[in-house]
This record gives sequence, C-alpha cells and structure tokens, in this order.
Amino acid sequence: MNDHQVQAYMLAKPETQLDYPFGEDVKVFKVKNKMFATLALGKGTEKDTDGKMAGFYCMNLKCDPDEAAMLRDIFPAVIPGYHMNKAQWNTIILDGSIPHGELERMIDNSYMLVVSKMTKKDQASILVHLSI
Repeated sequence: MNDHQVQAYMLAKPETQLDYPFGEDVKVFKVKNKMFATLALGKGTEKDTDGKMAGFYCMNLKCDPDEAAMLRDIFPAVIPGYHMNKAQWNTIILDGSIPHGELERMIDNSYMLVVSKMTKKDQASILVHLSI
C-alpha cells in the first residue's frame, strides 16, 4: 500500500476525520477526536536512529504491547513508535515490504483499540457501521 491507499483506507472508517495538530506535514487520523494513526513522509537520507527513512511514508499505529514487539521482530519495516509511547505505538515504514492485507489488519487493530476505550454510547455509534 502506498500513502494514498493508506489514507483512503483510514478515511473510509466510520467517524474518522483528518487533522493537522502537528503541522501540515503530519496527517493525524482520529475517530471521534481520538488519534489512531499518523502519516508523514520520512526525513533524512537513510534509516537513522529513530527509524525514519527518506523517501518513504511512515505511519504510526496504536498496538497491543505484546503484538507491537512481535511485529517488530517479524517485519524490519516496523519499528518502535517515532515520537510516541514506544510500548503502545509502532511506526510502519511504507517501503512495500509489508503485505497489503497485513497493513490493513494493523490499521484495523489500531482503530479498534481506540474505539474500545470509548464510552459505550460512542462505541455503539461506530460499531453499528461495522460488520464485526
């Protein structure tokens, strides 16, 4: 998936909105005003100590801490969350190495983790639109 496909996939989720609280270079995806993802172009000329890569878009996704560590072991393009809580967020480098379906699963999990922390009323207004 490229950055346009990722953005379209996330914006298609119920109650999702795009925001720019960190400046115009960082797209922040929120469900009912709660962040579940960011998307930005990596900076630098190659992979640096923070894991950012030039020329590739990077996305931060919320993740269960155990799964976050597992994904980092499996995929070199998954690193601890850049500028985020490294236990609960992963940065995914969109370099084409992660299968399309796996990226969608990671996005879905991030979205649902955020929804699961909402009030029952807010959860119900979102879940009614999902076939789960």
